Amino acid sequence: MKPAEVAELYRRLADRTPNPETELEFVNDYTLLVAVVLSAQATDAGVNIATRELFKTVKTPQAMLDLGEERLREAIKSIGLFNTKAKNVILLSKVLVEQFDGQVPADRDLLMALPGVGRKTANVVMNTAFGAETFAVDTHIFRVSNRTGLAPGKNPLEVELKLDKATPPPFRRDAHHLLILHGRYVCKARTPECWRCVIADICRYKPKTPAPGSEEEARMLAARRKKRAAAGKSL
Repeated sequence: MKPAEVAELYRRLADRTPNPETELEFVNDYTLLVAVVLSAQATDAGVNIATRELFKTVKTPQAMLDLGEERLREAIKSIGLFNTKAKNVILLSKVLVEQFDGQVPADRDLLMALPGVGRKTANVVMNTAFGAETFAVDTHIFRVSNRTGLAPGKNPLEVELKLDKATPPPFRRDAHHLLILHGRYVCKARTPECWRCVIADICRYKPKTPAPGSEEEARMLAARRKKRAAAGKSL
């Protein structure tokens, strides 16, 4: 995408969602960190269900250590990979207590040194907790960046670096949330809802998905059936 198109893409997304924010529920920097660690290969909604009660009483690293790994596993057992995640949360809480006086460090490298914290998690925490202009590339952002032509790349780090280079102010602070919400609710993995997309005319994705029940959709489905029938005959 050209710089003018990139700016217009972000402008439209920002107009649609003026105050984008994470859908993970948290009460402070520490619970945000825990929630993001738990969200790996899980939905935000699923994490929120598991942590809603947990975070009413466990709000600090020391409180998490007092809870213990066994009771933490029980609290988050509805989340995928809960055994490994519980172990990592206890370990990172121990490090925070012993090395950072119970505080979450506002430094990406220090965050990435914590058990269970990768680059994506560190970027989310830096952006949401500390206002850093970081780009956490999850599956949604990876898909949107490649489909639209905003920041195409073969892996998350390549996409992240391209987003960092391409994204202009004043959108850098909110870019992560704007893109993830767009990918989650409009530019979906299986069937992107192009007919209601505010950036459809800028996006490089083809063919655009027509509105359900439209004549265009009927023609597209007929063409697909014809193609499948032809492929069947060739076999």
